[in-house]
Amino acid sequence: MGQATAMARVLIAGCGYVGSALGERLVADGHEVFGLKRNPVDLPEGIKPVRADLSLPETLVSLPSNIETIFYTAGAGRSDEEGYRYAYLDGMGRLLGALADLAEKPKRIFFTSSISVYDQRRGEWVDEESKAAPSNYRGDIMLMTERLLLAGEIPATVVRLGGIYGPGRDRLLRAVARGEVGVGSGELHYTNRIHLDDAAACLQHLMTVEAPADLYLGVDHEAAEESAVLRWLAGRLGVKLPELGDGEAKARVRRAGSKRCRNDRLVESGYRFQFPTFREGYEMMIRAASDKG
Repeated sequence: MGQATAMARVLIAGCGYVGSALGERLVADGHEVFGLKRNPVDLPEGIKPVRADLSLPETLVSLPSNIETIFYTAGAGRSDEEGYRYAYLDGMGRLLGALADLAEKPKRIFFTSSISVYDQRRGEWVDEESKAAPSNYRGDIMLMTERLLLAGEIPATVVRLGGIYGPGRDRLLRAVARGEVGVGSGELHYTNRIHLDDAAACLQHLMTVEAPADLYLGVDHEAAEESAVLRWLAGRLGVKLPELGDGEAKARVRRAGSKRCRNDRLVESGYRFQFPTFREGYEMMIRAASDKG
């Protein structure tokens, strides 16, 4: 169950897409929020800038003091293995090292990880108790970062997020509108996602939980079959989807393993989704785009 939270000093390390949305919510709640970025000039109003680079330990010597809660929401600047290692495993290690050097002991660190740590590919149901055995460097580095954090002395919670979509992340919408993706026959392929607003709001919620678990899956209520998502989007956009052969569909659309993630633990903690499925989230995006003309 959640509880009222007094004003806290909060650091968002890697204050980008999710971190900025979270920061705005926390500022609105009355918290003192610091946003750490290499170039923090574009932070939302109310978030206090901390100019630092998680890949450069010397820039972390002047972290704000007496921080109670830290959210590590960094994203990789590059999609290659080195970029992932810098952003996650090395960055987390440097932050933990800086906190130790400064004798700072926050009450909890939250880390936004990814469901890429799961390699299930046959539509299996996955929850927090399922085996995480990634088969690529993205999942490997995420899992190593989780373990580094959870093995430390500071209480920590990992939130494995599904595919994040929302304002500014409308790639799939644009691809459907342009006829760049299609559907074909073949085995079902399940996808898991979460709207930006829910990604930020569930982190905000977990900060109010008295004794949060060490792991949650941050996905909406529907592990949606890929072709169903594409057909629904095409219907709302008034376009026809290309019909593709199995190999072509697999090559042009699929990016990750097929699994169905459960959000039961997050829901049981008291969180209520603003966008329970992709339909509500994409509907809002479609309407917003229409209103812009």
